[in-house]
Amino acid sequence: MSNIPETGRTPRVQIRLIVIQVLVFSLLFTLLGRLWYLQIRNGEEYTDEARNNHVQRVVQPAVRGSILDARGVPLADNETRLVVSASRTELMRMKDRGKEVLTRLAGVLGMAPKEVMDKVRLCDSKTPQPCWNGSPYQPIPITDEATTQQALQIRERAEDFPGITAEPTAVRRYPAPGKARTAQVLGYLSPVTDEEIEKAKDTDSPFLRSDQVGRSGLERTYDKYLRGKAGVTRYEVDNLGRVLGEAESSPAVPGSSVVTSIDARVQAVAEYELHQAMETVRKQTDRVTGRPYEADAGAVVVMESKTGRVVAMASQPDYDPNAWVGGISAKEYARMTGQGSNYPLLNRAIQGQSPAGSVFKVVSASAAVRAGYDFNDRYNCSASYSLGSRSFANFESKGHGPITLGDALKYSCNTVFYRLGHQEWQRDGGLKPKKNAHDWFYRTARDFGFGSETGIDLPNEVSGRIPDREWKQRFWEANKDSWCKQGKKGGSYVEQIAYENCLEGNQLKAFDSINFAIGQGDVLITPIQLATAYSAINNGGTLYEPTIGKAVISPDGKNVEEITPKVHGKLPVDAETLKDLDKGLRSVVEPGGTAAWRFTSVGWPNDKIPMRAKTGTAQVYGKQTTSWFATYTDDYTIVMTISQGGTGSGASGPAVRNIYDAIYGLDDNGNQDLKRALLPKPQKALPRIQPDGSIDAPTVKPYDPDSQKPQDTDSGTDGGRPGVAGPPVWRD
Repeated sequence: MSNIPETGRTPRVQIRLIVIQVLVFSLLFTLLGRLWYLQIRNGEEYTDEARNNHVQRVVQPAVRGSILDARGVPLADNETRLVVSASRTELMRMKDRGKEVLTRLAGVLGMAPKEVMDKVRLCDSKTPQPCWNGSPYQPIPITDEATTQQALQIRERAEDFPGITAEPTAVRRYPAPGKARTAQVLGYLSPVTDEEIEKAKDTDSPFLRSDQVGRSGLERTYDKYLRGKAGVTRYEVDNLGRVLGEAESSPAVPGSSVVTSIDARVQAVAEYELHQAMETVRKQTDRVTGRPYEADAGAVVVMESKTGRVVAMASQPDYDPNAWVGGISAKEYARMTGQGSNYPLLNRAIQGQSPAGSVFKVVSASAAVRAGYDFNDRYNCSASYSLGSRSFANFESKGHGPITLGDALKYSCNTVFYRLGHQEWQRDGGLKPKKNAHDWFYRTARDFGFGSETGIDLPNEVSGRIPDREWKQRFWEANKDSWCKQGKKGGSYVEQIAYENCLEGNQLKAFDSINFAIGQGDVLITPIQLATAYSAINNGGTLYEPTIGKAVISPDGKNVEEITPKVHGKLPVDAETLKDLDKGLRSVVEPGGTAAWRFTSVGWPNDKIPMRAKTGTAQVYGKQTTSWFATYTDDYTIVMTISQGGTGSGASGPAVRNIYDAIYGLDDNGNQDLKRALLPKPQKALPRIQPDGSIDAPTVKPYDPDSQKPQDTDSGTDGGRPGVAGPPVWRD
């Protein structure tokens, strides 16, 4: 037991408590000071650093779905390529804005430095191609044709190529089976823009910055099915870019495949024959101008008559859609869009417009019946028709005397329709139209589908033109000031026309109606409109919206969404008139008809495969005549046109005959071999889908006309089918 008193401990305890208090207050003061330093003095700096701790998204692009023909043959699919890309964001952070890196990259890739630099600049109204029209925040592809050695150089020397990546990537491919490019029908892709991303962000199909979207053709129409859904993995990263953890992820979903009604074999034949027809006619002399035909553009449509499905569609000039893959070069872009290119990006089957010529006479014959004329009555086919002091000649100034409307189709008699068109104009009041004028010719043309879009599942279809009274008034109001300024009484032809239009260009004159009755004047039609109309005559009067898409098949093959043809309207004639039209069109290919020398006279088996046709030669001011040829069998309708190509049967006739021969397996004598027939009956069934979702795809051999059917060694004298005597004088 200690003898030290209690009072001796008190000062020592107090000293200890004071020391502890000092230490506590010192620690608190230090902590408060540090907090002030962190939150007040340097608070903004650390807040900025904290903000840099964020979620980073890594996008895995979805594999785009394939576009297949009716039998499953790929028209557009994907292949893996080594793609070299540049991050524009990283390049712009460099002092020289990435110039040194891009120059070094050009050396590795064997490209010119300027070519590489042009690819990473952003597109605007002042920047020509090549340029980048996608988001500036996504990798910009420099080339999709890098070699393994080039990719290794870039990856192994990453410090020399900051912002540059080289990775295997699924790239769009247009394989052209059987040499069938199908270019304008398929279209092409390009990167999504910021504007498109913003516009679609609240929709069912939002875009990611890595997306490629369809810009034309089927790639555009069915983009939402083909595109699929990109996979996104979200990582939490700090301000140094170090991954702190994975937030969430969603796998990429491949796009669906679109099966079309296109048959790659028939497509190859259509493309080849259209091209050959244009090449052939360029070697022939136009008797009117005394110079070779220019044959500067053309189109052909092959359609199932009973459904409106498109089996083949070709347009010339065309292009290779692979040129757009990975970014189009300046040289190729200029070739496609330059003034001398004749614009191969245009699909002339749905965007090419020209006067119809005599193929329009089925409309005029139908209009005459609606107006009360009997189809089988007799109408004078004189050598010419007079209107005041002007005389309108028949084709090649030949007359046939009194004939029926069916014979007027057979001989393509202009004067019969001149007279009917003029008479109806007079009955409607002439220059002082009746309040309720029937305008049967103009109304019937619109009821046949002309002057409006057919509704085909391709973008940017044009409507053509039916120049009725309403159109004349609108056109005059839009152009009156220009005509009045340009016009001059008694001046040149153009000046005199402008002068007359200034004064009375809104009036529907007798001259307008006479020309309209034979598909001339201000009439403009497209091949797809004509094919739809002739198909309707064939199928009993139903106007279908032409379709190319046939079905959408999910990536696993379990879901199939068939695309059913839609009815667009009905022809404005009864069943009896349809039979009369059909009979008249059949007579066109029989002896004496304008197309006989392309069919019945040279071995077409009309008893087995009845053929109907109408020839047309349209006049265009300042240009050579445009060739039209419209035909159909029980199964198919084929329409071909060649701008500045001459007559219908002369320029387009041989090519159309060759397409039919390939489809039905016919030789030059009309003998059929079904083993060689490409598609004697329309393809109804969809391609076979395997359990894993893949689709059977038969191979397609390139079209070879020499092996497709034996050719006679006698070349003949008509410049068309071998072993055939020269054409008769009368042809349209």
